[in-house]
Amino acid sequence: MKLTGFTLRRLVMLWLLVFVGGGVCAAQVAVSTPAGKTPQVLVKSSKPAKAVPPPKPVLAPPAGNLVIIGGGLRADNAEVWQRIVMLAGGKGARIGVFGSASINPEKSAQNTVNKLNQYGAQAFFIPLGVTLPNSDYRKAAEDPEVVAAIHSATGIYFTGGDQARITKALVRPDGKHTAALDAVWDVYRDGGVVAGSSAGAAIMSTTMFYDAKPTLDMLKQGVNDGHEIASGLGFIGDDVFVDQHLLVRGRFARMIPVMLKKGYQIGLGIDENSAMVVNAKRDVEIIGYSGALLLDLSAAITDRGIKGFNISNATISYLDRGDKFNLVSREFTPSADKADNKLDPNQPDTREPVFTNDILGNNAVLDLMVNLIDNAQQEAIGIAFGNPRDAYPDLGFEFRFSKTINSVGYSSTEVEAYSVLKLRMDIRPIQLQQPLYRYR
Repeated sequence: MKLTGFTLRRLVMLWLLVFVGGGVCAAQVAVSTPAGKTPQVLVKSSKPAKAVPPPKPVLAPPAGNLVIIGGGLRADNAEVWQRIVMLAGGKGARIGVFGSASINPEKSAQNTVNKLNQYGAQAFFIPLGVTLPNSDYRKAAEDPEVVAAIHSATGIYFTGGDQARITKALVRPDGKHTAALDAVWDVYRDGGVVAGSSAGAAIMSTTMFYDAKPTLDMLKQGVNDGHEIASGLGFIGDDVFVDQHLLVRGRFARMIPVMLKKGYQIGLGIDENSAMVVNAKRDVEIIGYSGALLLDLSAAITDRGIKGFNISNATISYLDRGDKFNLVSREFTPSADKADNKLDPNQPDTREPVFTNDILGNNAVLDLMVNLIDNAQQEAIGIAFGNPRDAYPDLGFEFRFSKTINSVGYSSTEVEAYSVLKLRMDIRPIQLQQPLYRYR
């Protein structure tokens, strides 16, 4: 029998069906395949095909604003309170207040509610907190009535206390958002304001201080996830680390080991009775009494050959009240009273050496930076050391600040205030003599 090409192909496919069909796959050919055309072979897997998950929705960047307060916000600081109310929509704005960080959430929240209402808001208490009496915070965080109350607001405020209580109340044990936290994010994404003071500021970045040791101990002993640091709520984004009570408590140094460990290049630390306002374009504006320190580790390096914490070529800046800084472009804009008063490095105000033996003291780092930027000296040194009875009593740290070609200073024409940009900062361990001193 003469076999045509088409008949031969059918016999081959029949052989495949008989001898291979019981295996992993079976082949089928349409009988009506015309001569001269390549038959279509449909391979069917014995395993069911996996369903392709739908693409995750791409969330638009939040359209709202953040007001990150360094703690200690006074009732008469009208600039900060009024800004919160204005960003929430102005007079009559509904602002939900979380007292979750406090040991007494309702009392803490009510104090803030009263202050916001004095400045024109219609603030209200959100009954959610791990220490709130007669309440199951897990159920409250999923309660439709609580969620509806949050959605009814155009502003959210987190009071101070212990930031771990905030995240415990708003994040499920598996790390996922509760319905209440999703509602807060909805308010922020839809153009509302999210404000927080002290502990309420700490939660703004994706990493926050948790059970933090004193600053010097963190330099000596390091930081660990689940101990000194934990996950925050991340409203400011995953590229900026936030700290608070900064200048008053000398906390700038504790930010650096965290930033190195978690990969942050930019850190912002806000002082007490002051606030950073961050808008949708990621402009940061300083308002209130004092200012903020800006740390930039994008060009910083550490020397593994040196035993102990160290860093070189970090950049530190001080942003004063009224100053602005864009987190995307890294551009700085001085306040109106400093814009035309850039310091001339060829006409320094002083030539005295700059040194402090307590760089972690109250406002010590700011005083040193201001004294250096308008000085003929090119560098300044600060020392940090602890109690002789502490662990590692002979271990201290030298902080060396130096001017570079990029260092700039501005002075106010109205009050005694400065902005200081881009000083280089190097930190290295030093050995102290024991005993540190002797009686004469």
